[in-house]
Amino acid sequence: MNNAPQQRENLGLWLGLLGVFIFGLTLPMTRLATGTVDAPQMSPWFVTWARAALAGGLSLAYLLAVRAPRPTAAQRGPLLLSLAGNVIGYPLLLGWALRHVTASHAAVITALLPLATAAAAAWLMHQRARLGFWVFAALGSALVAVYSLLRASQMDNGASQGFGLTWADTLLVGAVLAASLGYVAGAKVTASLGAEKVISWVCVMALPITLPGAWLTWPEQTIAPLSWLALLYVGVFSMWAGFFAWFRGLSLGGPLRVSQLQLLQPFISIVAAVPLLGESLDGMTLGFALLVVATVFMGRRMANTPKTH
Repeated sequence: MNNAPQQRENLGLWLGLLGVFIFGLTLPMTRLATGTVDAPQMSPWFVTWARAALAGGLSLAYLLAVRAPRPTAAQRGPLLLSLAGNVIGYPLLLGWALRHVTASHAAVITALLPLATAAAAAWLMHQRARLGFWVFAALGSALVAVYSLLRASQMDNGASQGFGLTWADTLLVGAVLAASLGYVAGAKVTASLGAEKVISWVCVMALPITLPGAWLTWPEQTIAPLSWLALLYVGVFSMWAGFFAWFRGLSLGGPLRVSQLQLLQPFISIVAAVPLLGESLDGMTLGFALLVVATVFMGRRMANTPKTH
C-alpha cells in the first residue's frame, strides 16, 4: 500500500502548523520590539522598515539562488499593492497600536483577518459569496466592536492615559484591512509567480524604501537586547520564513485542510504573550477570541461555497 499521499498531507499539516505558530508569535514579538508608552523601545517606524529590510536581504539571496525571472509589467502592479499593504501598512499600524494595547487584546481584533481577506477577495476579484458569508462577516465585526467598547470602559494593562482603546482599535482594524488587501493583491499573481516568489519579490521591491527608512529611523537611545531579538524574529520569520512554511504546507496538505489551522493563530498569540510579555489570561479576552474565531470558521465555509444560479 502506497502511503506517499498520506505522508504528503501530514507533512503539509505540520508545515502549516509551523507557519501558523510563527505568525502567532508576531504580535507579542512586535510589542517586545516597540515597547509600551511607559517603556518605549524601537519606534514603530523603525520596526516596520527594519523588519522588511531584513526580509528583503534574505529574499534577494533566495531569488538569486533560484534564478527567478523578474516580474512582468502586469505583475508589478499587484506586487506594489501587496507591498503597500503587507510590508508598510500592516506592520506600521500594528506597531503603533501595540504600544498602547496588549498583544492579547490585539489578537482578538486581528482574528478577523481571514474573514477580511475573503471579503476583499469577493469584492476585488468579483467572487460571489453566499449571503451567509456576509452575515457572519457582519457578526464577527460586531463582536470585535463590542469587545472594543467593553475594553474601552476599563483600563487595560496596556492602555495609557490620553490615548484610548478606541483609537488603538482603529489602528488594528486599519492593519487588518491593509493586510487583507495586500494578500488579495498578492494572490492575483501567485499562480504565475509562485507563492514563495511573491513574498520575496514584494520584500525586494521594497528595499529602496525600507533600507533608507531603517537608516533614517535608527534608534538613538539604548535598546534592550530582547527587543533586538524580537526585531530579528519579525524580520526573518514573521516577514519571510513563515510564508515559506505556510505556502508549502498549503501546497502539500491542501488549502481546505491546512487553511483551517489559521484559526489557532489568535490563541497562539494570547498564550505566547503570557511568558513573553507577562500578560495574564482573562476570560473575556479568551471568550471573545473564541466567538470571533467561530464566526471566521463559519464565514470561511460560506466563502468556499459560492452562490451559483
